[in-house]
Amino acid sequence: MTRRVFLIILDGLGVGDLPDAAEFGDGGCNTLAHVAAAAGPLSLPHLESLGLARVQPFAGADPDRAVRGAHGRMAERSRGKDSTSGHWELAGLVIDRPFPVYPDGFPPAVIDELARRSGRRFLGNKPASGTAIIAELGEEHLATGRPIVYTSADSVLQVAAHVDVMPLPELYAFCEMARAVMRGEHAVSRVIARPFAGAPGAFARTPDRRDFSLPPPGETLLDRLLAAGLAVVGVGKVGDLFAHRGFSRLVASKGNAEGMARFAELLGAGEAPGLHMINLVDFDMLWGHRNDPAGFAGGLRAFDDWLAGFLAGLGPADRLLITADHGNDPTTPGTDHTREWVPVLAARPGLTGAVDLGRRGTFADLAATMAEAFALGSFGPGRSFWRELEEG
Repeated sequence: MTRRVFLIILDGLGVGDLPDAAEFGDGGCNTLAHVAAAAGPLSLPHLESLGLARVQPFAGADPDRAVRGAHGRMAERSRGKDSTSGHWELAGLVIDRPFPVYPDGFPPAVIDELARRSGRRFLGNKPASGTAIIAELGEEHLATGRPIVYTSADSVLQVAAHVDVMPLPELYAFCEMARAVMRGEHAVSRVIARPFAGAPGAFARTPDRRDFSLPPPGETLLDRLLAAGLAVVGVGKVGDLFAHRGFSRLVASKGNAEGMARFAELLGAGEAPGLHMINLVDFDMLWGHRNDPAGFAGGLRAFDDWLAGFLAGLGPADRLLITADHGNDPTTPGTDHTREWVPVLAARPGLTGAVDLGRRGTFADLAATMAEAFALGSFGPGRSFWRELEEG
């Protein structure tokens, strides 16, 4: 039986618009190809060696590079394009109803209930970029003490507050209260605490963001692994996205560089058999949402450099899976996630050729594959590609 599966989620790395992308306003999007066109040429030799350029050609890729990995693309079946539904589907749980969004801000019923429970009044209440709304309302927030409540194109309620006005414990407690309010028809996927520091004209968000997510409404692969006595170790944002459920251990990280360092430590630590997973959030948070293709490209190059050592450290019974949870094309006019195919790349020691996994109908194929890898039987609506990986 496989000893460990390492799952890396490159947050926002889409590889082309899905057939229904136009329904989400995302027709023509292609995160990887557009990043390479805008900020390339983009050479990613180690990702290319796993088949990334065969999944989606991009400027700078070497067409003659030998491939020694399994590669394909997966479609999201859930009706959304947010991190929560994407991660849940990767873990075998497909949701039929999209989370609510608020393009005109939150209705009075929500704001009034937040005010009643907290005894506070608020600034904002509109869709906005986090950095932009802090620049716009930060000085008024300092003067009045009112938290900044805002949303985005995603299903989120975000609360920004200066650390000197609303210390972290107070901000987190407010967000826990808001999470209790945002239920039923207003059950957004996440309530997010967004602390910031500094002075007017020089405000900066701190790395102490915290997400308060809905718990998954059904069993996930993480729950099944844990019940079977296997380790489930999460690094970074993944714990928040599952409301901290289904993990035997969570490892904090604040960005790609720290996350990759912590993940490499897991590889070398001789951890117990099970799943080790990480979300590399900077692709989405720092570069996708801020329309920064150059930053996105630089992040991919840094990840590819790191990947070389990680691949070399895999043991005979280790398996590596790399995918994404949605797209976030930074070349679009908006700052929203994009409804795209995501890549799925797989590696194992001893695999000497290319294995084409094709186009797959749901992210849940990943959960089905991991369930077979750990001899847990079938799980979820997906179709396993375990045999293709092992026999390729």
